Amino acid sequence: MALLGKPEFRNLEDLFVQQLGDLYDAEQRLTEALPKMAEAASNDQLKQAFSDHLRETKTHVTRLEGIFRQLGRDPVRETCHGIKGLIREGEDMIGAHGDDDVRDAGLIAAAQRVEHYEMAGYGTVRAFARRLGHESIAGTLQQTLNEEGAADHKLTAIAESTVNTKAAV
Repeated sequence: MALLGKPEFRNLEDLFVQQLGDLYDAEQRLTEALPKMAEAASNDQLKQAFSDHLRETKTHVTRLEGIFRQLGRDPVRETCHGIKGLIREGEDMIGAHGDDDVRDAGLIAAAQRVEHYEMAGYGTVRAFARRLGHESIAGTLQQTLNEEGAADHKLTAIAESTVNTKAAV
């Protein structure tokens, strides 16, 4: 699927598989990043949200592996440069000094960027799956998309109910 290190897409199925590999890499990287985010958070609700999402993220990895198997392929990680950058921004917040509440607000901001990136990716591959007639796979991808959206909403609720108020003082 690559020619001289550059991707080669002969059809939508090629692009679909490549994008699944990109998400697979992103989810793998997030299983390493989320424990660091949880440890850095000072707000208990935020710590719990990161821990809960880590469990979901591990499930997302397993789901993607199942999708690859359904397609008759081995799971392959395609380096997700976007998530690498977003994780780097999160690491900046983890290492930030100053007020804990402000840092928690920054952790939420970084995490929500990740959630939005993932939602865009899952929405795209779900649409590809439908177009390619992979309805079962599309349903699985929709389930993950729903969970990413719920995680985003949970982060918003934590930010708006406590963290942002405390950070503004």
